This record gives sequence, C-alpha cells and structure tokens, in this order.
Amino acid sequence: MKLQATELPLMKNQTRRSKNPKIAPLIAIAVLFTIIPIYYPSLRYSHKRLLESSSSYHSLEDSIRPTAISDPLSRNHLQQKDSEPCLFKNEDKQSCHGHHYSVAPKEGERNVERPHEQEEDAERSTNSITRDLGIEKRPEKDFKIVVGERSQKVRKKPPRPSKRRRPETLKLPEKNDRRQASHGGGELSASKALECDIFSGEWVWNPEAPYYTNETCWAIQEHQNCMKFGRPDKGFLKWRWKPDGCELPVFDPFHFLELVRGKSLAFVGDSVARNHMQSLICLLSRVVYPVDVSNSADENFKRWEYRSYNFNISIYWSPFLVRTQQTDPNDVTRPFNLYLDEFNEDWTTKIEKFDYVVISAGHWFFRPSMFYVKRRLVGCLYCLQTNVTHMTSYFSYRRAFRTAFRAINSLKNYRGITYLRTFAPSHFENGPWDKGGECARTRPFGVNEVVLDGYNLEMYMIQLQELRIAKRVGRKRGLKFRLLDTTQPMLLRPDGHPDKYGHWPIENKTVVNDCVHWCLPGPVDTWNDFLLEMLKREDRS
Repeated sequence: MKLQATELPLMKNQTRRSKNPKIAPLIAIAVLFTIIPIYYPSLRYSHKRLLESSSSYHSLEDSIRPTAISDPLSRNHLQQKDSEPCLFKNEDKQSCHGHHYSVAPKEGERNVERPHEQEEDAERSTNSITRDLGIEKRPEKDFKIVVGERSQKVRKKPPRPSKRRRPETLKLPEKNDRRQASHGGGELSASKALECDIFSGEWVWNPEAPYYTNETCWAIQEHQNCMKFGRPDKGFLKWRWKPDGCELPVFDPFHFLELVRGKSLAFVGDSVARNHMQSLICLLSRVVYPVDVSNSADENFKRWEYRSYNFNISIYWSPFLVRTQQTDPNDVTRPFNLYLDEFNEDWTTKIEKFDYVVISAGHWFFRPSMFYVKRRLVGCLYCLQTNVTHMTSYFSYRRAFRTAFRAINSLKNYRGITYLRTFAPSHFENGPWDKGGECARTRPFGVNEVVLDGYNLEMYMIQLQELRIAKRVGRKRGLKFRLLDTTQPMLLRPDGHPDKYGHWPIENKTVVNDCVHWCLPGPVDTWNDFLLEMLKREDRS
C-alpha cells in the first residue's frame, strides 16, 4: 500500500482517537519504517550488509600480513668456486654458486620461465641478504594501504579563465616510454635534479651515439677495442640510460672541464677502474687531449694533465684495495696474501690532495687468496691446506672495503669527495670463463628480463653497508662519501663486453672471451654521464 505525504496528518489524528493506547505507538512506528525508506533509500542498512563490510575489512588485513620465507638463500659456498662465472642450466637458468640467476633467452629463443617465479627468486634472495646484513626493508614510495575510509566525490568549481596565458609545463616521460631520443635531455632544475634517482631506469635507443670512435681516441687498449678487431654488430653503441621520471643528459665535455677546473681526480681499483678512466679521456678528447706526466711507464700508475684547465687525472692500481703480496711474482694464478686490516700505501699515501676519488673493486676477489688479520692467517679462498679455515670471497670483500674506507677517513689533510662505484656484473653464458663461456648478445636486457641475485647481489649489498659505515664516520670530519651506483644499469648490458673481439698484449693458447671489461666506446661511457650529473649536484648544493 502506497501512502501519500498528505495522508500523514490524517493518520496521526486517527491514532490519537484510538481507544487502545497500546496499539497507537505500534501503528506509528510501522508507518515511519514504511514511509522513510521510500523517500530516503540510502538509509536502508541491513545486518547482512554490515557483516559483509566487516568481513571485507578482515580479508584486506589478512592479505597484507607478511608470510614466512620457506626457502632462504643458501650460504654454503665452501665447495664451490666463486671465481668461476655462472653456468647455464636448461637454457633459461644460470646457476651461480648455489643461486639461480634469471636471465632472458637469446634472440630467437622462447622464455619458458614464468614472471612470478623470477619475482619469488629475487624476493627470497633480497630478504636473505638484508636479514643477514641487518638492513631494514622499507616499503616502496607512494605505496599506501587505506582501510576503513570511504571515497567521496568532491564537486569543484570550474577555474576562472586567466587573462594572462600561463606557460605550458613540460610533462615528464613515463617509466616505460621508449621513444627514440637523439639527445639525453637538457639541464634539470635544482629541485628535480635532487629528487631524481638517476641510477634507476632503463636503456633507450639513441641513434646519435657514439660520440667518439676507436680512430678518434688513442686511450683505448687493445683488449677493449671491439671495433678494431672486427665486432660485426654496431647496435650496442646506440643506447643511452633513461632514469625513471627524468632525463640524464649525455656527457658534455665542456661542462665537465669547467666544473673540474683547478681540481684533481683519482681512480683507485682494478682494470675496470682503468676502463672507466679511459672512457673519460675519450669523452674529453672531443675538446682537448691530456698530457702524460706520469713518473712511470707502468699503465697501472698513470697521471694525465689538462693544462689549459689545470685539471689532472690519475689511476692507482689496487685490485684488492688492501696491502697485498704475491706468493709467486711470476704466476698470477698462485694465491695472493691479503692483509685485510692493513692499508695499501701505493694509493692511501697519494690521494690526500685530490678533490675527487672514485674507488671500486670486484672480480679479483674471486681469485685464490690467503687471508691475514693482525698478521695472523685466519682463512683462505681455494687453498690446498687442510688445516686452514676455508672462507668465501664475501669475507675478504667486506674487510677490504672497510679497511679502504678507514684509510680514507684517517687522512688528516684529505678534504675531497669519495665516490664508491659499485660492482659491475660480468655476463658469461654457456660455461665459465675458462671453459668456453661467452657474452654474444647484441642488445640490452629489459628491466623485467633479469634479476640481480646470487653473488652479484651479495657483493653489491656488502658495498652498500660498508659505505654507510664510512659515511657515518666521515661525517664527524666533514668528509663526503657518495654512491656511484652502476650495478643495476650494467646488469642490463650483456651486449657491452668485448667477448672474442678484444686482444690482450700476451695471448694465451686457449682463447678466453672477455665478459668482464667493457668495449670502448660502449655502455661504460654512461658511468661518466653519472659522474658529471653528480658533480653538477655538488656544484648546486
């Protein structure tokens, strides 16, 4: 029965005249619960609806509870060689010292691995490392879970038309925007530059690269001169690094030389550190060539001077960063004695007056070594002695970086900025380095095609933690430590190595493909894009 609004006063009068006083209130209540829902449907709540609302809240709460890790990362590496690169299994998995290193298939092959399996492997690996190192795992930016809030639509007034036309703001490229770029973008604003993480991104096509060749730069060594020794593909030269949410300008030699006018830069590390320095010399060769003012003909200790800018570059060979002795000076395959708590004075006594120091190390720590602490033998890596504790390369790697940073913080007159260039992964496939391993790919990996795990992740995380300790100690003296994070960008560049298109001065009978160093020109040039951008930020601050 439908009731009209005009009938409501009549019903009230009838209830007042009712002779039974108990029935009148019941009739009034029935009328109210019949009329009100008709005119106000939004007030129709039911017990069932409240239960559904409550159950959905609990299901959301349950869905965000962390789950226990059932398969933690194994750490028993004592029976396996850390120095041997990864071996392939089933074409799409690479076994790295007890880990699985997920990679994309070669061109023309089918990737049968499911994406969620790669994510689970990466999650297990990362959780295990961060747990052992005591590193807090933080949630990703802009990730929020809101429970119990009801979204409301707010009606806004249309903006008034402006009399003066405002300039249009540039829209930043999206993460997956793979538009072809002929240039690395213009200058970043000060606020945007400080906010942007230049080390997180992807490789995008750049048809204008390279910016020098093996014929225009004489600083390229034979084993990195891929063009000279007949590498047929040139596509690996045509990529630039695109950070998420901003642009990384291509290296500008004029701007770089102006920023470093009257200053000095030192590279400390192994042959990959020298690889970095030679890339910088080649990029600057578009403006000016340096003068060799070295005191020695040894390529491991060189000094170059840009006299018109009063700027100099030096390289200090120290693959282990600490004091080292060869057990056999004529055989580099014999174990090295590493004094893990002692400074290497070949570089620690030379860098005190430098304005910038780029320190790095990595692949030499996979060689046979004897570990000494306080002049006492505490362990070894790949030694034949049964009475010595067998350890992994992670032990020496951590101790070496801690000692190197302690040496820098102990220099009384050092006021420079120290840049830690992080571990650059190798890319051996189809076998280890000494058994036919190769790196024959011709294009970069996509961001979802490979995961940083295994020993690459271990070495990287050790560097991050030791840098954090050095920063805390150096802050008391006003010293600056910066992270030059090349690990993730170079993980995506299996195509950038010399492979078989590089010749060492002394060739062995067995041909060994080089999947550790980098072609020049090549992706290693991006390290100097990073370095220049970091110098700009220091200048702005």
